[in-house]
Amino acid sequence: MNTSIRKVVVLGGGTAGWMSAALLRRVLGAHIAVELVESEQIGIVGVGEATIPPIQNLNAVLGLDEAEFLRETRSTMKLAIRFENWRVPGESYFHTFGAPGRSQAFCHFHHFWNRARLAGDDTPIWDYDLNYLMCQAGRFAKLQAADPMWEMKYAYHFDAALYGQFLRRYSEQRGAVRTEGRVADVRLHSETGHVEALVLDDGRVVEGDFFIDCSGQRGVLIQAALGVGFDDWGHWLPCDRALAVPSQRMEQTLPYTRAIAHEAGWQWRIPLQHRNGNGLVYSSRHVDDDRAAETLLGNLDTEALDDPKLIRFRTGVARRPWERNVVAVGLASGFLEPLESTSIHLIQSAVVRLLHRFPHDGVHAAAVEEYNRQTRREYELIRDFIIAHYHLNEREGGFWRDLRHMGVPERLTEKIELFRASGNLFQDDLDIFLEPSWLQVLMGQGVMPADYHPIADGLDAAQLREKLEKTRELKNQPVAQMPGHDQFLEMFCGARPAG
Repeated sequence: MNTSIRKVVVLGGGTAGWMSAALLRRVLGAHIAVELVESEQIGIVGVGEATIPPIQNLNAVLGLDEAEFLRETRSTMKLAIRFENWRVPGESYFHTFGAPGRSQAFCHFHHFWNRARLAGDDTPIWDYDLNYLMCQAGRFAKLQAADPMWEMKYAYHFDAALYGQFLRRYSEQRGAVRTEGRVADVRLHSETGHVEALVLDDGRVVEGDFFIDCSGQRGVLIQAALGVGFDDWGHWLPCDRALAVPSQRMEQTLPYTRAIAHEAGWQWRIPLQHRNGNGLVYSSRHVDDDRAAETLLGNLDTEALDDPKLIRFRTGVARRPWERNVVAVGLASGFLEPLESTSIHLIQSAVVRLLHRFPHDGVHAAAVEEYNRQTRREYELIRDFIIAHYHLNEREGGFWRDLRHMGVPERLTEKIELFRASGNLFQDDLDIFLEPSWLQVLMGQGVMPADYHPIADGLDAAQLREKLEKTRELKNQPVAQMPGHDQFLEMFCGARPAG
C-alpha cells in the first residue's frame, strides 16, 4: 500500500534528530509537516565534537551565518587530526584536510616526492601541505585563493549539546513541532507492517506517514519494532566503550584534534572556545573501566570539570537502515568509533541521501534498495579506513598485537599492497576519504611506497629539486601572514576564549 507522504515524525533529538528536522524543513518546506518526539528523561550521547569539511555543505544548504554558528556552538576551527603513538610510541603524524603539493594529470605530487625520497631526500611529505604548516604555526584564516596550491579545507570542533540546541531553534523557527514524551508502544499497519503511530507513555498518539528513527543504539523503530538485525564489526574494531570528560580550556587553542594511542585504545583531545573535550575509546576485553578512567584522567592537559561519563557501544551497521516507512539515522543506523570524526557526517549523509530519494507518493522498493546499498557501502569504506590505523601498527601489548595480526577486509589489503608496491591509490565510489587522506595515514603508519609513477622521471635531478623547493616555498608563503587561531576567532565572530 503506497500513500502520499504528508507528515514525517522524527523519533529522538540530539544532533541526529534536529539535523534531520532542520534539513527536512529547509529542503521540503511547507509541503511536509515535521514533528520531533523526544524525552528530556533520556540522555543524549553527545560526544561527537569534531567534524570533517562536508559539514560546510550542510551549513550552506541551511543558510547559516558562519560567524553566528561559531558563536552559538562555541566552535573552533579544525584543519587536521594529529595521531600520536599509533605506529610506535613517541612518533606522531598528521591527517590533514589538505593535500601535499600540486598534482597533475595522471600523476599525483607524492610520486615526485617519493622519487626524491628514494634518492635520499628526507623532507617529510607534510612539509608540502598548507594545512599541516598552519597547524604547526597555530594559525588560521579563511583563504580565498583561486590557486589550488593554497586551498585550505577546514571543519569545526563544537559543543555537541549546543549544536543540538542551535539546530532545534533553527528547526522550530521554520515550523518543526517538538513533542515531549517517551514512546510506550509502536503501532504497525496490520497488512503492510508500516509504522502508523507512536503511542507515548501518557497515552498520546503521534501519527505520521514516514518515520525517522534517531533513538540511538536502542533503535526503537528500526530494531525493536521492525527487527531488521545488526551486523557486528567488533572482530575488526574491538573498542566497545568510551569515557568522556570535559576539562578547562588551554591557553592557546589548537586548530586540530589530537588522537593519542594508549594501552588498549586511544584518547581524544578536542579544543573548544570554553573548554576541552576529552575521552578515551577502549576495548573492555583488554582493559577494565577503572584502569581506563585512570589512563584518561592521568593524561589530561588541564583540570577535569566533571567525572568521566561511561558510554557503551557496539560497532557495526543495521542490515537495512531503511525498512518499510522507517529510515534509521545516527546511532540507530550504525556506529563507527569517532577516530576520524565521521559520526556527524554519517548523520548528514543519511538525511541528504534520503532527501535525494524522498518518497513523494509512497515508499518504493527500488529507492529503498539503492539507499540501503549506498549506506552500507559508505559505512564499510569508513570502517576500512579506521581499521588501517589499528592494523598497521608496530606497538607492543596484547591489544595492538591482536590488531596487527588480524585478518582484514580484502579490499583494504589490496589498497595497502598496491600503495606499498607502486605508490598508487585507487578511489572507491562513496569513499569520503580521498587519496590525500589515504596517503597520509598509510605513510604515517609506516607504509612507504617502493616505487613511483614513471611521469616523475620526466624531470632531471636539478629540475626535480627545483620543483620540490618551489612547492615548499609557495606552501609556506601564506603562513606568516595569517593570524593566530584565537585571534581569528575573536576577529571573525567576537569569540573571546578565557585563558
